[in-house]
Amino acid sequence: MYERHVKRCIDLFIFIVILPLLLPLIFIFSLVIFIQMGRPIFFTQKRGGFRGYPIRIFKFRTMMELRDSKGNLLPDIERTTRLGSFLRRASLDEIPSFLNVLLGHMSIVGPRPLIYEYVSLYSPEQARRHDVRPGITGWAQINGRNSISWSEKFKLDVWYVDNISFLLDLKIIIYTILKVIKRTDINQNQSMTMEKFNGSN
Repeated sequence: MYERHVKRCIDLFIFIVILPLLLPLIFIFSLVIFIQMGRPIFFTQKRGGFRGYPIRIFKFRTMMELRDSKGNLLPDIERTTRLGSFLRRASLDEIPSFLNVLLGHMSIVGPRPLIYEYVSLYSPEQARRHDVRPGITGWAQINGRNSISWSEKFKLDVWYVDNISFLLDLKIIIYTILKVIKRTDINQNQSMTMEKFNGSN
């Protein structure tokens, strides 16, 4: 009952409440990104959504398209701009993801939507993370984020699916705000992103 009906209403209510704050931030960051890096302003990528169906997520662009002499992209840390680093540390690059919430592709709280190619690599148990809408933040994000292993992350995601409730979502939102303020669990081993997932049981 909560996940199917109430949770969606809460998502839309929160979106409407924070929209006056989001709009000026989107305008300011979009302008600065355009000045520093040009187009595109937003980073989009196909991710696994509810029941494993593909969705396209939106984030602020944080990296330049810098390549080596062979045409390969340079490591993330070398392509990330100073502004991009700030946006990631403060989790402000996620602001455009609220468009996904408005469209119904995502919830504010839920397992993070991962690269769509990963969907076919999940074990049946891991695939249960798609039994609910993916979220901007989630149980795994407040319990280690990118500092924990894929196995641990999936266990936390499935635990959330089995224990979803209004109070749990409220707890996750509060802890997310605290972690953003403290800037904890941003990366794994000082790299900009999680290591690639190659499938595991």
